[in-house]
Amino acid sequence: MAKGELAGIQSGLFLKNGVLNARKKKAKKITSIISEESQFNVMVSSPIAIQRELNNRSFYNFFLYFWDTITQAKLVPNWHLSYLCAEVQEAVERVALGLPCTNDLLINIPPGTTKTTLLSIMLNAWIWTKWEWFQVIGASYSMQLSLKSASTTRDLIRSQKFKEMYPELYIKADEDCKSDFRIMKKNSDEDKEDLRGGFRFSTSVGGTVTGMHGHLIIIDDPLNPLQALSTQLLNTTNHWVNSVIPTRKVDKDVSLTIMVMQRLHENDPSGNWIAKEKVRIKTNSHDRGLKHICLPADISEGKEFLKPKEVEMYYKDGLLDPERLSKGVLNQMLADLGNYQYSGQFLQNPVSSKGGMFKVDFLQIINNPPLPHEIEFTVRYWDKAGTAGGGAYTAGTRMSKLKDGRFLISDVKRGQWGTDERERMIKAVANADGKSVHIGLEQEPGSGGKESAEATIRNLAGYNVTKDLPRGDKSLRADPFSVQVNYGNVLLLRGDWNEPYINEMRNFPLSKYKDQIDSSSGAFNMLTSKRKARVK
Repeated sequence: MAKGELAGIQSGLFLKNGVLNARKKKAKKITSIISEESQFNVMVSSPIAIQRELNNRSFYNFFLYFWDTITQAKLVPNWHLSYLCAEVQEAVERVALGLPCTNDLLINIPPGTTKTTLLSIMLNAWIWTKWEWFQVIGASYSMQLSLKSASTTRDLIRSQKFKEMYPELYIKADEDCKSDFRIMKKNSDEDKEDLRGGFRFSTSVGGTVTGMHGHLIIIDDPLNPLQALSTQLLNTTNHWVNSVIPTRKVDKDVSLTIMVMQRLHENDPSGNWIAKEKVRIKTNSHDRGLKHICLPADISEGKEFLKPKEVEMYYKDGLLDPERLSKGVLNQMLADLGNYQYSGQFLQNPVSSKGGMFKVDFLQIINNPPLPHEIEFTVRYWDKAGTAGGGAYTAGTRMSKLKDGRFLISDVKRGQWGTDERERMIKAVANADGKSVHIGLEQEPGSGGKESAEATIRNLAGYNVTKDLPRGDKSLRADPFSVQVNYGNVLLLRGDWNEPYINEMRNFPLSKYKDQIDSSSGAFNMLTSKRKARVK
């Protein structure tokens, strides 16, 4: 065969193959168009299919759609909800794609902002609608709280609304309990077994997680405000978060940890993570970093704590959520919690309560006592010491709650008395005050403190006496009282005791002696507690 003929045949074959390939591509394109049109027609004819696609694309849409399956409360929308959903979705999608996790996620946000519903209840359910194999570990400061979140997630998955949207997902019958349940996905091929999916394992801080590994670990409120007062519990929590949790990841390079909490202490788990991140940046370490989202309730006093800075544009009049956390609500929280707790929980700034705690210029000194009908209740509270001639002071503060909501300190007795002299003085002061004045008595810890309190009660037979076992350090106990002083709601009846009292208050808690403020804090807490003083 001549070369020219061969070349012609080859050219014809190439042309034929080209036409065939072009026809195949066209047919494939037509098939694709028909398939897309078919899917579009299905979606148009099925609102559930449309909603499912919206949920698939957006965790926030999923959150909105299923809100009414877990609560009858009306959702109060606010920008932080969609913002947090987008941030969390981006982080989770990296895990699903098997990409290295460059940053764990820390979220500091005030209480009452739907964080638990969002992250501990809704998130894992949304994840399973896309990646049924995801393994999730959830932890909170108490097992009861962890189980409550897990139980609500189970209720969501079992709801009729969820079943209609995701009929292929269900909870495995023989692995179905609050603390540990597994997701299954129905196989479209009837001849094959259903797909074994991921799980949700719930625990508490310090609890066991042996044998469990997660693609996602969610730590929701590792501490509560009372636990934050204990150095031992604080250290235990930090150890668990820093030393136990990192070992519970399916893939140390990919798995993600999200911790969400209100700030409670300078060295709480958030503070611990933030300090480590500063060291990492300073040393130019290539270890996993930290993405910190910090949303104070009010940035009119403490904008420097807001992170990231670009979200400031969403704040209205300096407020994170003007409807749920209005100025009125925040002022009430400040009055209820005191400066220290409010600053941590709502402003995300757990400042150390060292010095400057009381604004003594706001104290009002009056010359004449109020009339009896203007007084609601009066107490005398004793902070006892037993050293004569030196050392600590015994102090007894007489304080009244007035009917207009203010507080009056009408007298402070103070001295360095031995035990016998002290008891005589307490009895003499009680006689002078009269039986209408209720008596509060601080009981020191231990058997010695109990015996001393019981001896004073016997000494005050016939008077209304309440034993008080205070918790937390002196600064925290004084915090609620300081709020009223700083708002100008505390009056002093003019007397010789005014100057040493104000000087001690001005420097508290760095003052050399703290007895007068300790007794004042006890009197204030006694007046504002729901339980009135009574004999014990």
